[in-house]
Amino acid sequence: MHAAKDLASLCRENTSLTEMQINLLVRMSAAFSFISDLVYGQLFLFVKTREAGRLLVAAQRHPHTIYMTGVPDETGHMIHAQEEPLVRETFHDGQPRRGKREWNYGAMIDMYTFGIHDGSRVIAVVSFNVDGERLSIDGYHHLLDSAVDILEYARHGLVPEAWTPLSPRDGVIITDGRNRITYAGTDAQRIYRVLGVGSLKGHYLFDRQLTQHVVREIVETDRPWEKELEEGGLIIIRRDLPLQFGGVLKRRIVILKDVTETRAKDKEIRIKSAVIQEIHHRVKNNLQTIASLLRLQARRSPSADVKAALAESINRILSISVVHEFLSQQGSEDIDVQEVMKQIFNLAAHDMADSEFTIHTEFEGPRLVLPSKCASSVALVLNELVINAMEHAFEGRRSGTIGLRVTEDSGNWYLDLYDDGVGLPENFCDRPRRSLGLQIVRTLVEGDLGGTFRLENDPRGREHGTHARISLPKDQPNPTDD
Repeated sequence: MHAAKDLASLCRENTSLTEMQINLLVRMSAAFSFISDLVYGQLFLFVKTREAGRLLVAAQRHPHTIYMTGVPDETGHMIHAQEEPLVRETFHDGQPRRGKREWNYGAMIDMYTFGIHDGSRVIAVVSFNVDGERLSIDGYHHLLDSAVDILEYARHGLVPEAWTPLSPRDGVIITDGRNRITYAGTDAQRIYRVLGVGSLKGHYLFDRQLTQHVVREIVETDRPWEKELEEGGLIIIRRDLPLQFGGVLKRRIVILKDVTETRAKDKEIRIKSAVIQEIHHRVKNNLQTIASLLRLQARRSPSADVKAALAESINRILSISVVHEFLSQQGSEDIDVQEVMKQIFNLAAHDMADSEFTIHTEFEGPRLVLPSKCASSVALVLNELVINAMEHAFEGRRSGTIGLRVTEDSGNWYLDLYDDGVGLPENFCDRPRRSLGLQIVRTLVEGDLGGTFRLENDPRGREHGTHARISLPKDQPNPTDD
């Protein structure tokens, strides 16, 4: 369930807050994770319950920017007000407080409390629990002041995507209302040190000295608060978050993320993907060339048996080429089996069916996506089963239906390739297994894919056709596993 919805339902069930006051807290909660990261501490939101002297932890956020031990999730817990004296005092007079509290086995940490007002009434208290001694951040009060300003700014709503959580390596810069830098985190200083800027504090954010290294700037139209900059060999994502009240800038928070290595890896992956796609394209062309050569050979052969054997070989080769064709057209190494099946149906209908025979196809169930290594085997299996159905199921008929039904459970995929043909002959299971196609199917399913295979008549009777039932474990190997 969404955190904001949890907050609203907790307040409705346990407090006397009005709907407008609850909505105010929900709007402000959109910035809670960002604020928790900014102050490097736990954020708690306390509200008074209907029962006198008791408080409710209506929301809690864990920082992504620092690891804190012994921090259970207390959202929804009721406590006595006496257990949180700083929170109780802030509820009483609305004034912010700072103190110490026991955190874990006698360890003391700093606690800061701030009231959330609706007019003259304090409707909630936000507290930050911060391990200040371990942080040792010069100018930490700028982070706290900014957090309080963000809470006030969020009263009127904000764009949640602009206030997404921070990461431990994000650089933070804070300016005053004139864009003069009052705080610069160590990661922000590290980035600008690479650009030859020794100190950020006291500079104006848009000074020539800070912007002279920019050689490329990209502004996302759907994310106007974010820019991608190329500066001095670095690629930086800059998030600009101005805090304006009444149209006047009070503070600006700038988040810098060095994505140089990420972009280099993305480029490398794109190049490799293009090379792999080209290889799949060439493999597909080579397989189709082999199939064309076999067709020429089949036309020259006077033997009907040779022609039939070559036709089956051509279909097997083309069923593999279908997989490589899909892989040459997409960056992913995964294959949609239903799409492959449609291509195999088309091949079988073109190469195996009589010109006066009409084949209908059906597909049911969820999309089945497999790694390409497995998809090649599945394509071969489906090709053999379709060929088998085309050869034996519709004897003496002008039309027929072949379908693929896919189902699943927690551990397996189930493929049911069915037809509405004449069904299996009597004592089919007792006959010697001489069909090369069915031997290929059984070997691939049981040996290569680790599944099971059985061929049987429809439960309603032989006249309703045949079912080839395949089960495949979902835990299939990827090509990269080798």
